Amino acid sequence: MVGTLYIVATPLGNLEDMTFRAVRMLKEADLIAAEDTRHSKKLLNHYGITTPSIACHEHNEAAKACDLVQRLEKGTTIALISDAGTPLISDPGYRLVSMASEKGIPIVPIPGCNAAITGLSASGLPTDAFIFLGFAPKKQGRLDNFLNDAAHHKATLIFYESPRRVIRLISSAITVLGDRQACLARELTKQYEEFIRGPLSAILSTLENRETVKGECVLFITGDAEQPVALSAEQMESMIMDGLNQNIRTGELAKEIAGYANFPKSKVYDMILALKKRL
Repeated sequence: MVGTLYIVATPLGNLEDMTFRAVRMLKEADLIAAEDTRHSKKLLNHYGITTPSIACHEHNEAAKACDLVQRLEKGTTIALISDAGTPLISDPGYRLVSMASEKGIPIVPIPGCNAAITGLSASGLPTDAFIFLGFAPKKQGRLDNFLNDAAHHKATLIFYESPRRVIRLISSAITVLGDRQACLARELTKQYEEFIRGPLSAILSTLENRETVKGECVLFITGDAEQPVALSAEQMESMIMDGLNQNIRTGELAKEIAGYANFPKSKVYDMILALKKRL
């Protein structure tokens, strides 16, 4: 029988966030494929996990995937973990999982921590729809194009970023996307966890006033809200007259114009009544 590949989520920082099931699977596996065996040693030691581990990271995954799949085909049970959070989400593992899938090897996810979802839940921004964009490009030209491609999305935008480049990302976002409402989550689940909420410009100002920015960051930015149609008083009056000439009822006309101009219906209603008195 072939083995099973388990995709095991691990804590972002606080070791207490490890699930009972995740601990059990790491103990029962024949082998742990870790992004960085030195980093994972602290977690494994904390829970008394003695399962052998090997490195499987972005620089060796292409070669390691073949070896690991061969082991799986021979019956070895393997648990894949990243340094923190859920494997494959801006972390190594895609080649291994893709190859195992093609071979028909059972793949079982063991859910747990994920920085994007963890931060979003406390961001204060809309959560009904969101788009995870991972790490932004390092080169400025590619970053600008990257943000331009994201500018039209209505859903909340989620970015991962290193503390060294987060100020540049926010500054570029202001230029390309505008000064939208946002939230920066830093050091999630760790001792110095922090959420900075407000317009992008306010978050940028907060960070620029610090000597250094530390810890992995997740940036959340509101999506592209529909902008109100700017109508002059003359244009508004013209729309009202057109509606009155078509014998549209006052309430219906107010609703139609308010929806088009993203303007309070009550105020449009009052404008219609005032114009009727002048006729």
